[in-house]
Amino acid sequence: MEQIALMKLPVKHWVLLAAASAAFAFPPAAAPEAARWKRQAANVTIVRDDWGIAHVYGKTDADAVFGILYTQAEDDFNRVETNYLNAMGRLAETEGPSKIYQDLRMKLFIDPAALKSQYAASPAWLKKLMDAFADGLNYYLSKHPEVKPRVIQRFEPWMALSFTEGSIGGDIERVSIGQLQAFYGKDADGVAFHQAPEAQPVEPGGSNGMAIAPSNTAAHHALLLINPHTSFFFRAELQMASQQGLNAYGAVTWGQFFIYQGFNQRTGWMHTSSGVDAVDEYLETVQKKGDGYVYKYGTEERPVAASQITVPYRAGDAMAEKKFTVYRTHHGPIVREVNGKWVSVRLMQEPVKALEQSYSRTKTKDYQGFRQTMELKANSSNNTIFADADGDIAYFHGNFIPKRDTRFDWTQPVDGSNPATEWHGLHSVDETPHLLNPKSGWLYNSNNWPWSAAGPSSPKREDYPAYVESGGESARGLHAVRVLENKRDFTLDSLIAAAYDSYLTWFEKPIPALLKAWDQTPDANPLKARVAAQIALLRAWDLRWAVNSIATSLAVFWGEDVRRRVGAGDAIAQAPAERLLQSLDAASVRLAADFGSWQTPWGEINRFQRLTGDIVQPFNDAGPSIPVGFTAAQWGSLASFAARAYPGTKQWFGTSGNSFVAVVEFGERVRARAVTAGGESGNPASPHFNDQAKRYSTGELREVYFYREQLKGHTQREYHPGN
Repeated sequence: MEQIALMKLPVKHWVLLAAASAAFAFPPAAAPEAARWKRQAANVTIVRDDWGIAHVYGKTDADAVFGILYTQAEDDFNRVETNYLNAMGRLAETEGPSKIYQDLRMKLFIDPAALKSQYAASPAWLKKLMDAFADGLNYYLSKHPEVKPRVIQRFEPWMALSFTEGSIGGDIERVSIGQLQAFYGKDADGVAFHQAPEAQPVEPGGSNGMAIAPSNTAAHHALLLINPHTSFFFRAELQMASQQGLNAYGAVTWGQFFIYQGFNQRTGWMHTSSGVDAVDEYLETVQKKGDGYVYKYGTEERPVAASQITVPYRAGDAMAEKKFTVYRTHHGPIVREVNGKWVSVRLMQEPVKALEQSYSRTKTKDYQGFRQTMELKANSSNNTIFADADGDIAYFHGNFIPKRDTRFDWTQPVDGSNPATEWHGLHSVDETPHLLNPKSGWLYNSNNWPWSAAGPSSPKREDYPAYVESGGESARGLHAVRVLENKRDFTLDSLIAAAYDSYLTWFEKPIPALLKAWDQTPDANPLKARVAAQIALLRAWDLRWAVNSIATSLAVFWGEDVRRRVGAGDAIAQAPAERLLQSLDAASVRLAADFGSWQTPWGEINRFQRLTGDIVQPFNDAGPSIPVGFTAAQWGSLASFAARAYPGTKQWFGTSGNSFVAVVEFGERVRARAVTAGGESGNPASPHFNDQAKRYSTGELREVYFYREQLKGHTQREYHPGN
């Protein structure tokens, strides 16, 4: 299904060829273009505050977009470019053969020719923003010749349509690279091409969003918690404002031109990964016919569409390319094979609507305006928590939900030959789980199901088709209800305290099961004596994390071991006493081996470290690091810090979890506090590379300078792009 051709040319010659044949690498800007960029830059003012955060002010929205892309490139051009290399399926051009099938996966869905046509047909206002997106990046490159892009020598406006959603893992990433390679991955000699192992999910717990109604707050203003859990340094923090009504602050995924999670002076929004089933697989009945293939659909035989995709990749100091013949049915591309059936995948492909929705929500003024953006139905993988200055709080479930026949199990591949498995339009917002001003006075989501989103006021599972939610409850979800229910008089400070509440709900049942196992074990068993001191410590533990807590260390190490040996939930309560104690003994031995004693405080193990600006961080026990009290989300910690040991380390270093945290109060004037993991800049030489690390580790959020007058006395630099 593929062909391979090694281009025996040095890389520099390959780049010249690419420049001649593609719209990705142009010569330096012509004088008229450079003059146009300079004129637009004059309409943009960038104010860097004392944390290095960019506040970008433009005459028009397009000017603000131009400015924020320029500032993002200043802070971390590598991350900007890498996100587009990933989005367009071009990582192998710099990282080599290990990324071929990841690129193939993207190219099955992202077609530059189609995106160029969609750009051309986009609304005029959106085209202006896409133009400004490309111009801001290209102007930066023209002003910084020392910055050498890995692949993209020139950005084009249509590229913005390849990356329209700011979440860490889009729908396309649900397609298994390994299974894709198994289907498409042998060359003409039948030799499998090397592919790097698929990365594990960076944060299985996801994110937190909370909204508190005025009836539950001390100042009678709505409050919002914005707490995405992603890989660290995945987003920039910035403000973008214009004289056309734009004034939004928050987290921007590198390379995008909209505030993904944030607020303006009237509304705020927080996205959490949804359990909605928005991606479907179809079992296609395919047979060879003539020179091609056909598939069964009802009483018909339809031709399987075949086309060629070329994936260029770096091969040492040369470039090579791999050609694939790929197949599609009307459902979508073929991505794997199961028991002789080809499997196609169908998902949302509405880049213009998605980009329009992502941007337009940042200018909304109230619930009705925000809800109107939701009617575009182009946010496929996220739930949304909302609050506004009118005192409204709301929950919106995954925004792209196809209508389907409920006779089928949509969590499994369905029969593609049966016309009854077709989608029948999309559900309206009213037809999906949603909440507006629940009687509870609060609502939340932590990537768990929506049936506990507002306590007794929550949506009811029986009112919706099963496919609207494929997830379940979580330890973090139970924790969120615990800190929200029966609470009154919330303030910014108490909402921060709730977001960092140290209780670990996962251990509520396992620890009593462990204590019971010890109590029931005969005294003659030597294992009982070996873990007696540990049991005494855990018996007195309040199930709360802390940097000086030995019990947290012991519990987490035991929890990891017992999950491997026994499982979770009821499996622990039903496990033999001997096995639970063996896990505790093994955890103690591991702690002693790695840290000298099982009595090691959690903060000596769980560390935040940022040594370089590399996307894949290196870690070193001897390097500077700071203790972090909160644990991974899997244990029920709302503040999440997913950490583990790395080759050559004993200490655990975090790479994902709390990344951007903000609390917002909507009164006559908006007030907010925030913190970003590490710092705003990706340059280790910058004073803002790691200046927020201590605050991050302790949950000490800093004041957000939302209004221009707040920047007085907090301005480090004011300038125009290119100046």
